[in-house]
Amino acid sequence: MTLHLDRTTSDPPLSATEITVRGDSAAAGVLGALLHQSGASVSRFPDAGGEPAHVEAAAELAVSWAGPVRGGEVTDEASAQAVCGPMHVHGRSQGSPRGLGLDYCATAAGVIGGTGLLAALFDGRSSVTTSVAQSALTTVSQYLAAAGAPEAEATALEPGGPPFRSADGVLFEIEALDPAVWQAFWAGLGVPGRVIGAGWRPFQFRYPTATAPLPAELHAAAEARTFAELKAHADATAMSICHLHEPNSTDGPAFELATLDFKGGRDRVRGSLPLSGLVVLEAGRRVQAPLAAHLLGLLGATVVRVEPPGGDPLRGMPPMCGDASARWLALNRGKSAVEIDIKDPPDRDRLRDLVRTADVFLHNWAPGTAERLGVGAHDLAAVNPALVFVHTSGWAGRLPDAPLGTDFMAQARTGLGALLRSADEPPAPSLMTLLDVLGGLLGAYTTVAALLQRERTGRAIRAESSLLAAAELLRLDAKGRPAAGFRRPLLGDGGWIHEGVPVTDDLASISTDPRFADVVALDQHRCPEVLTPWRFR
Repeated sequence: MTLHLDRTTSDPPLSATEITVRGDSAAAGVLGALLHQSGASVSRFPDAGGEPAHVEAAAELAVSWAGPVRGGEVTDEASAQAVCGPMHVHGRSQGSPRGLGLDYCATAAGVIGGTGLLAALFDGRSSVTTSVAQSALTTVSQYLAAAGAPEAEATALEPGGPPFRSADGVLFEIEALDPAVWQAFWAGLGVPGRVIGAGWRPFQFRYPTATAPLPAELHAAAEARTFAELKAHADATAMSICHLHEPNSTDGPAFELATLDFKGGRDRVRGSLPLSGLVVLEAGRRVQAPLAAHLLGLLGATVVRVEPPGGDPLRGMPPMCGDASARWLALNRGKSAVEIDIKDPPDRDRLRDLVRTADVFLHNWAPGTAERLGVGAHDLAAVNPALVFVHTSGWAGRLPDAPLGTDFMAQARTGLGALLRSADEPPAPSLMTLLDVLGGLLGAYTTVAALLQRERTGRAIRAESSLLAAAELLRLDAKGRPAAGFRRPLLGDGGWIHEGVPVTDDLASISTDPRFADVVALDQHRCPEVLTPWRFR
């Protein structure tokens, strides 16, 4: 796969920068691709030392396997998945730990490491370190927080979930963000109301729980009709539907940057972290944009959430830690918030007033929403000519026939379902939110790249990342479907083991496990918190 520059503005943020990337892992490959698209002249070399990636530039980046995670067990991708939680979370829908068929943790480390490197360059730091283990923990932070909460889950963590299978054998995913759409779709297939109602909650909670024990009647109703019939019915009821595609080669840019015709500078008071003194306005829902802004906060930025009247409804999603949702805290702790109704003209004026003193406006609204409401990139840059406007999207406008831009639909559309499972299993997207999380990491990288671009050009910047680009990064070096039994742990007398490494299958234990003492802590709500993945000098 090649990541192209043709949709990125000329004079990108790292132009005229020489960078050497050492390493053969997915982390090194992703770093090389991202830094190349950012304009650097990148040289790739193997690393005889066995570490996943090392970058030599004006600021150096070192990515190790374990970092500050103790115990000596994290030495490669599989052990990172086993020790740090992804193997457990990915396997929930099947009832036992399963390894991801792609190098997800190292890919995340490549994006996180690249973000740290750009932040170091932005602030004149000399070096930054991170690790695959820290990145793996970051990817499961919301699951870890929920597991450590005093309350029980809102729905059973039992095996089950999509994809569905049609009468002609087509595997497919569906997406409904509105219970009325869910009701209409299944009612039209003859499913009783009580079954439809019983299925909505586990379907809705599959994002935060990574499993969805749906009633068997729903699968049976799908199997009674051909995919063509189901597609026609889905279109009639506004249900989004997507068959599981074969892995494809939709190559494109990992992010897009464009300078706008507005020129202005901003002063900031530097502090102990690279983005100290910067202000980020985040209008995000679910995972992708909130996680991107959370990482910018860990880099020192002040983050202000723009929430609807009454506040973000996810603040009350169980399980709770005190008066706050554990999952919401994992993505939003440390942020302040302001309530704004973006459909109300006076409230949009309030938003514009906030933009005047911000450095970044970041959102994941549906395509065209910001522009339709008069708060698009050009509208807000007219208010603040030094603004970085970032859209973390689903498809970046690259697939005109695309379904809803959500995690599992993106996995289905890009063929990840076949690459994540071994050859002796049917293809299926992971119910772990792989692309929402990786898309959030990529959104943070894109934002820091845009800030560097603003420093270079002195102009406002429009930037976009996407779930589609996250999927392309994840399968950057994919060699086809994994062999039968690939990364499949075995159950022994002492628990699950993968190649001699014990598999963590109780996320709640991580916050008290001495191996993680330097990377996971309890916050003021007694909620497990994954600490910053970077160390700067």
